[in-house]
Amino acid sequence: MNQTVNEVVCNFTEPVVSAPSISSSAMLVELNISVWTGRKFDKSVSAEIDVQKHTTTRAGNYHKKLFADEPTFDAIGKYAGNARTRHYFITMPWSDSGVRLLTTSLFFDYEKEMTGYQHEFYRLVDLALADWDNMIVRSKVKLGTLFDPTDYPSKEDIKDKYRFSIRYSPVPEVGDFRVQIGNDAQQVLKESYAKAYSDNLELAYKDVWTRTHEALKSMSSKLDGEKKQIFRDTLVSNVTEMVALLDKFNVTDDPKMKQAKVKIENALLGITPDALREDDDLRLDTKSKVDALLKEMSW
Repeated sequence: MNQTVNEVVCNFTEPVVSAPSISSSAMLVELNISVWTGRKFDKSVSAEIDVQKHTTTRAGNYHKKLFADEPTFDAIGKYAGNARTRHYFITMPWSDSGVRLLTTSLFFDYEKEMTGYQHEFYRLVDLALADWDNMIVRSKVKLGTLFDPTDYPSKEDIKDKYRFSIRYSPVPEVGDFRVQIGNDAQQVLKESYAKAYSDNLELAYKDVWTRTHEALKSMSSKLDGEKKQIFRDTLVSNVTEMVALLDKFNVTDDPKMKQAKVKIENALLGITPDALREDDDLRLDTKSKVDALLKEMSW
């Protein structure tokens, strides 16, 4: 059967798979941070180890740390890791490409915080560049015969290896795009797009529930009455931060998520880390409430 091929505006007003539009309550954000690892594969040393250990094939690779024990250099990588961790905490997964879902209610907080990370990242890079030549001199002593000056990029080249960028984009409406497509294929496209949209939203919410569940499970474990354990203040703050985010992450006004927020808040009302440390009865009572939440909710 012949098809009429037209440019079709696919407005999926009745998607096969339920996929509530969240384009007005959320956006997509992509964080890209690149750092120079400061590691170099040493072929000759790897070959020496093969000989010493009598391996018939290369059983491992030896990589030199070109800036071993250099706090100024190490600080950049650690800070980049902290920025990524915070980015993942404030956002939800959306696709396999690394793009994350950011709710509009969190946008200004996210933008302020991540811009601060960005400025500090480049400040740390500038500090390392200012000390670049001195770090190479010190590494010559630390690495001994492993030192090779050609392993080190110039300051001009190394600066391009450090990048910190944030990119925002809208969440597309379900099916709001133009394609050259035959009329008979429109239904297939509708089903595929609506399901992908729904799957992404399901993935985002699953991440929220998992993180909340893990925070509560960790609290329960640390409050075990049989063996009093030492814990940090983050035992409580990890849960309270996630509870605060439940409202922000609830882009579809999900009643289950609303109910969970209220129940967890009530269970931890007035609870502080110091109070838990000092009062055995409070600790046991809090654990009992947390365990009830873990059992009651279908995580």
